Amino acid sequence: MKKYNFNAGPSMLPREVIEATAAACLDFEGCGLSLMEISHRAKNFQPVVDKAEALVKELLDVPFGYSVVFLAGGASTEFCRVPYNFLEKKAAYLNTGTWAKKAMKEAKLFGEVVEVASSAEANYSYIPKNFEIPADADYLHITTNNTIFGTEIRRELDSPVPMIADMSSDIMSRPVDVSKYNCIYAGAQKNVSMAGVTIVIVKDDALGKVSRPIPTMLDYMTHVKNGSMFNTPPVVPIYCAMKNLEWVKANGGVEEMDRRARKRAEILYGEIERNKLFKGTAAEEDRSVMNICFVMTDEYKELEADFLQYATDKGMVGIKGHRSVGGFRASCYNAQTIEGVEALVQCMKEFEAQH
Repeated sequence: MKKYNFNAGPSMLPREVIEATAAACLDFEGCGLSLMEISHRAKNFQPVVDKAEALVKELLDVPFGYSVVFLAGGASTEFCRVPYNFLEKKAAYLNTGTWAKKAMKEAKLFGEVVEVASSAEANYSYIPKNFEIPADADYLHITTNNTIFGTEIRRELDSPVPMIADMSSDIMSRPVDVSKYNCIYAGAQKNVSMAGVTIVIVKDDALGKVSRPIPTMLDYMTHVKNGSMFNTPPVVPIYCAMKNLEWVKANGGVEEMDRRARKRAEILYGEIERNKLFKGTAAEEDRSVMNICFVMTDEYKELEADFLQYATDKGMVGIKGHRSVGGFRASCYNAQTIEGVEALVQCMKEFEAQH
């Protein structure tokens, strides 16, 4: 039976990327050694880092004066590293869910944190609008896509101060105006690579502005100056990211990824709206095209476990919703296919017909 991977992360990757990475793990470019055992200083690995960096800059049209680095520690480490490097007195945070809240918690260790708006009272089912951003804030931090609650900011906000964004689960799925940000960071395991590497895009002249001393490994400047090579980087995940970025480019770039994402979402949200057994959980205007969350309607709530089992038996993998929302979550990152979404829709139609 064919399996369709809807896991929220680590998530599916294009088959050709998996095969290329697996082959390199057996023999990297014919050198007789595995990618897992070569030195990160090896002459044949440096081009991998260079190409991955160049592809990030090309695909997102990164302006001059920005650096791209590949770090370990996941986005959760950036929750701390961001305020360490950018928060001098005050920072503004938009609270749109679990990860935004965690980022705020870390920032409070470094200075004043202003929560400009929150949708916590509605279980983060929408993105707050028309909030005031302090003009004297060092930055505004946003989480562009909320994997748990299925909401997304799929456009750049107007902000009087530079923005910093956690784009872990929607980077490379749409064009981005990088010039509006001092820093963009993304754990790659959602949309770019396997787990183990974080992509950071940072504005060079925004660094070195805080008065506090910064530990060497937590200083972005350390990694910018050393080209992600200050310490041993996550070699295999960087290679996997490079191959996946090649795939994105070969398949039309972020503009085409955006078109595909909207098409997948249109198909699945359309069925959620049509099918009397299901309903969405996020406000329509803020619905994510990356993580599509839905539950059983109140009338059919008792069928939730039955549908999960039915869909699993049909080859749907990872559609159980997060405990904070319940129900179901179909994560449709770049590598997800129309075929996969249509297979899930067919499950929903068949289950409706049975009940």
